[in-house]
Amino acid sequence: MTDFSRMGVAAIRDGVANGEFKAVEVAEALNTRVANAKALNAFIVETPEKALEAAAAVDADRAAGKALGKMAGVPIGMKDLFCTEGVQTTAASHILEGFVPTYESTVSANLWKAGAGMLGKLNLDQFAMGSSNETSYFGNVISPWRRNDGGNAALAPGGSSGGSSSAIAARLCPAATGTDTGGSIRQPAAFTGISGIKPTYGRCSRWGIVAFASSLDQAGPMARDVRDCAIMLEAMAGFDPKDSTSLDLPVPAWEAGLNSDLKGKRIGIPREYRLDGIDEDIAAMWDNGIAWLKDAGAEVVDISLPHTKYALPAYYIIAPAEASSNLARYDGVRFGLRDLPDGSGLQDMYAATRAAGFGEEVRRRIMIGTYVLSAGFYDAYYTQAQKVRALIARDFEQAWASCDLILAPTAPSAAFGLGEKTSDPLSMYLNDVFAVPASLAGLPAMSVPGGLSKDGLPLGLQIIGKALDEQAVLNAGLAIEERSGFRAEAKEWW
Repeated sequence: MTDFSRMGVAAIRDGVANGEFKAVEVAEALNTRVANAKALNAFIVETPEKALEAAAAVDADRAAGKALGKMAGVPIGMKDLFCTEGVQTTAASHILEGFVPTYESTVSANLWKAGAGMLGKLNLDQFAMGSSNETSYFGNVISPWRRNDGGNAALAPGGSSGGSSSAIAARLCPAATGTDTGGSIRQPAAFTGISGIKPTYGRCSRWGIVAFASSLDQAGPMARDVRDCAIMLEAMAGFDPKDSTSLDLPVPAWEAGLNSDLKGKRIGIPREYRLDGIDEDIAAMWDNGIAWLKDAGAEVVDISLPHTKYALPAYYIIAPAEASSNLARYDGVRFGLRDLPDGSGLQDMYAATRAAGFGEEVRRRIMIGTYVLSAGFYDAYYTQAQKVRALIARDFEQAWASCDLILAPTAPSAAFGLGEKTSDPLSMYLNDVFAVPASLAGLPAMSVPGGLSKDGLPLGLQIIGKALDEQAVLNAGLAIEERSGFRAEAKEWW
């Protein structure tokens, strides 16, 4: 009997197209797997009927001799930040609990058009604010991984796309959507031993995605290998006139263009990313990544990104500022939660609704954002942060004169235990130190597995590319994937 949980996007798509098995068989098998993995808390809502409905349509199209889409027969997880028509969308927040959109996000619509089916809505950090998936109103997502010391400590699956990373690593689904504002696709991918790519800002429409920071948010695919990410990104991407930041460009054939021969490519190693006291496992993995890319034919060069040290503080001014503006729409009037104390007025309702509906981390970021946008502080903080952002983007532009791609770690450590960093927000924010610069510059960046830590936990290597050059990023990711020999997976305990 075929074990569909071990098959990726390409294998399922091709098997369905070739008649080796039916799409409905795949959907039934993965629906059962999702239903039996509640201990991970990866899904907020399960939608087995949606997966079966899409699968039956694919099987009918194949029987009728119709052309099948890029994702035909592939059941996926949908991060609960994407609005899905007729299915609750919460952004993992109490303030949106019970909200059922009457429309479909552009990215999810593109995936359904390509033949994918939905297994359910995946858990995340509330409003995508977090690096450990501990801020969700619906409870923590737990990584399927365990340290090899024999302990059973629950580990963070990364954030904010922790439900996506956990579900893929536990083989509940072959792929899932993620969103990346400051590393929320790449860091969870690194923590759970999977791959994920944040494309160039504007490649994927933001329409119908619950907004966090509009100038940074970008959707992308997460899967178990590079080819599957390429397939899914082709299905997700494309111009959308409903999104003013969407790029009016054709979608490249990324899967067909995959090539791990990097002859003629120059890989930049930013000296500023060699932080003092860098984790030994991370440093060793980075050195291995350099050797693998050399083996693939690339030339490795040292580069400088001098404003890197300012990226994190600039990000934690810009992102909360945009969040404070975006989240002002949640007022208890039009949709979602309404808390109306007896005898209270409109302002009291606003205050009570937001106090009850937003979690602690969301409130913290709204207050930071409101503060830096307030009169007397706007120029001192927000304007300065935008200037720093421009300098960071210029650093990358200047680096491209001497290299084609940049290699760095994805995160400064392997996965940490749930609860280990929640009392220290600054320690949590430092998880984004390697991921944030590419987000501020709007560049494509990908995480691929680079090995295991001494505790037996996955570590990720990050490839950053020039704007619109997702192909080079995917190709370098493929070169690493082929040479790393990473086959580790979480032992099933859930």
